[in-house]
Amino acid sequence: MNPLRDSLTLLYFLIGFFQKFSMPIATVMWVDDEIDILEAHKRFLEMKGYAIITFTNGFDAVDFLQKNQVDLLLIDESMPGMSGLETVSRVKKIHQHLPIVLVTKNETESLMDEAIGSQITDYLIKPVNPNQVLLALKKILDNKRLVAEKTTASYQLQFKSMLEDLDGAPNHQDWIKIYKQLTFWELEMEKSESAEMMEVHLAQKKEANLSFFKFITRNYSSWIQVNDGDAPLMSHSLFKEKVFPLLQKSSPVVWVVLDNLRFDQWKVIEPLLSECFKLVEEDCFYSILPTATHYCRNALFAGEMPAQIEKKFPDKWMKDQDEEGKNTHESFFIGEQLKRLRKSDIDFSYQKIVTHADAVKLAEHALDLLNHTLSIVVYNFVDMMSHARTELDMLKELASDEVAYRSLTKSWFLHSPLLSALKKISERKCAVVLCTDHGSIQVKSPLKIVGDKQTSSNLRYKHGRNLDYDAREVHAYRDPQIIGLPKSTVNSSFVFAGGQDFLCYPNNFNHFAALYKNTFQHGGISMEEMIVPVVRLESR
Repeated sequence: MNPLRDSLTLLYFLIGFFQKFSMPIATVMWVDDEIDILEAHKRFLEMKGYAIITFTNGFDAVDFLQKNQVDLLLIDESMPGMSGLETVSRVKKIHQHLPIVLVTKNETESLMDEAIGSQITDYLIKPVNPNQVLLALKKILDNKRLVAEKTTASYQLQFKSMLEDLDGAPNHQDWIKIYKQLTFWELEMEKSESAEMMEVHLAQKKEANLSFFKFITRNYSSWIQVNDGDAPLMSHSLFKEKVFPLLQKSSPVVWVVLDNLRFDQWKVIEPLLSECFKLVEEDCFYSILPTATHYCRNALFAGEMPAQIEKKFPDKWMKDQDEEGKNTHESFFIGEQLKRLRKSDIDFSYQKIVTHADAVKLAEHALDLLNHTLSIVVYNFVDMMSHARTELDMLKELASDEVAYRSLTKSWFLHSPLLSALKKISERKCAVVLCTDHGSIQVKSPLKIVGDKQTSSNLRYKHGRNLDYDAREVHAYRDPQIIGLPKSTVNSSFVFAGGQDFLCYPNNFNHFAALYKNTFQHGGISMEEMIVPVVRLESR
């Protein structure tokens, strides 16, 4: 049985459901002192599925709305006794957000200004025909339904294509394409606000992640061991491939590493940057394992895998159990990488933003970034937000699911000093490379694992001696050096969770399982954690 094909069957059912039952019967109040001559219009709208309630004056309409609700008010502007706009004013006091369409024969600018000031949703010029009224109702009342139906039909076609891609033994480039498609449709489903279709989509993404987990377990070690050009762009090769070539040009380069930024989060902040930058290139690369800051970011700056870093610079590589900061030598590592690339004369600056005060200072002195050939900014906020979710109840509520997590990211970025800084430098000629170190995934299912006191605390991977686990549930490397990771002791190994699993110790298992369920974590194997964005922007 193929779970993805089961999802496809469910998708077809939901499409039929939408087509048969999705049009809601909206209740429309139509107020016009000549309502009798509009009987044909009324019947036409009723045939289209709308319930029409009619009144000949504003007084009766207001009285009715004191005790009843409708979905839309369609009202004539010129009526004896109480005018349309006077009626609108009273209605707004009862139902502030009720959509209102004003019907008028007066096209004067002053009336239009007054109507807009009265917060009407739309207006129609007399004489109106039934199709004009229907279009106005559809535009206001059926917008979300129509978007949902169109999104559903389009997703049906794309769903088949993605099934074929998954059946065709995708390579690392195919997986980037699949993940980008899944992200696109998730954002589209979010716009349509279709809970049923979002459920189908998330089921497909879950199954795709299970296939991705198997793909990584089969291929990852060969990417690290064999340098035959078949490996994808990864953390330790990103600077050389995406940043270094830009240093040969005359304009300064600003390299921003916004930690823990997923591809979907990039897509929601992209419009905020498009106002001041042009997007030159949008790509993805594979974060190394573990998809955690200690490993990924050091590899990013050193241009080497963690095992090589430890071997060359043993005094600067911190072990998982060490209490010291594990990313305190990034500036040193980038300097060493430039030496290997025979560009030790490159003038570069480095700053890490870990507090709001740091961020404000960055925005105030943003133009100083352009005084260097290469300026590196490591911005830690997204990582802090992700981890804080497990500690603060308020943040748990604000980022309760994927949609809320994206919304929180967008809201933060919109008001962040980082955006202010980027806007300032966009006014000068420069190139900006924006990337991340790893992504994150919302975890759902706890798995039991046993380790000693020296075992790492991360929920998506464990590093330690004599680890005990169910080999069917995780992916393990008994010899970490196979995947370019340090081997601290003879018996040390790495264990990675996939899908939406997370690792808990048997002691007080239920407590920690409940505490961390639905939090966003990183360190393991998933599309969200491993396939992450790198983009190049240039000032307009």
